[in-house]
Amino acid sequence: MYNLNDIVHLVAGTDLGKDDLYEIYCIETNLENTFLTNNMQDTMAAYSYTLVEQGWLKVLYNGRELTLKDGDIYLYSPGFQISIVSGSEDYRGICLIADEAMTFEIPAVRDIIRTSYLPIAEWGEPVIHVPESHRSRLATRMREITENQFSSHRFRIEVLRNLYTIFLLDMSDMQERYVVSNHHGGRTTELFIGFMRLLPVHFLEHRDIGFYASELCITTTHLSRIVRQITGRTVMDYINQMLLMEALWLLQTTHMPIASIADRLHFADQASFSKFFTRLKGQSPKTYRKSR
Repeated sequence: MYNLNDIVHLVAGTDLGKDDLYEIYCIETNLENTFLTNNMQDTMAAYSYTLVEQGWLKVLYNGRELTLKDGDIYLYSPGFQISIVSGSEDYRGICLIADEAMTFEIPAVRDIIRTSYLPIAEWGEPVIHVPESHRSRLATRMREITENQFSSHRFRIEVLRNLYTIFLLDMSDMQERYVVSNHHGGRTTELFIGFMRLLPVHFLEHRDIGFYASELCITTTHLSRIVRQITGRTVMDYINQMLLMEALWLLQTTHMPIASIADRLHFADQASFSKFFTRLKGQSPKTYRKSR
């Protein structure tokens, strides 16, 4: 997965170097620099929020095509695949990116996780249309981060974290006021969010539904029902998607032998990995690597 420095280097042409003080980054985007996102060949270890201010943008999000329009905000959560399909020439937006590890350190972490995953739980997609009354407020918060991210302020990191927290609290307030009440119930949403938090951390070692159900203190049947009810997919669909994305990344960006990749992904042998990959991708790992 890409860390924040990797992301900024790819999409903004800026190298933040080794300085781990840079945990939050915000950038004004147009169609040209938004397409730079497609340079990423892996998922992001970051949360991202993109507010569309003008035009439209079509993205492929975890296998689904979504169209973002003026006034929409798109929320990216770590571990999901994203690519840009097309957009209008007049597209303009603001993109806020926050490091995943830092995110879990700040006090508003529960609001952050809920803000990021609630739209998925509500409608199966990470897009919210922001009412006009909140749109300018969110844009102002994001631009405040832009103005402060490279300042010489002695407490710059603390300022940025607090601005990020305020932004997330504004997002949460907007959802509470304007987002349609959860059709699935609060407890169901919390369990789904819990599963989505566990998955990117444990998918390599744990491919059994029982592990995730146990971590959430529910039965496998209950977890399966929740995931299918909210997304129309199975738990194994999500686990397999994570494994496939990791396999694609390793095949594209490393010279590791396929047998070593199979071992790293905890498959019994190369044959079982090849069978899995071919079933999901429609071609063998060897053929896929040669075509890149």
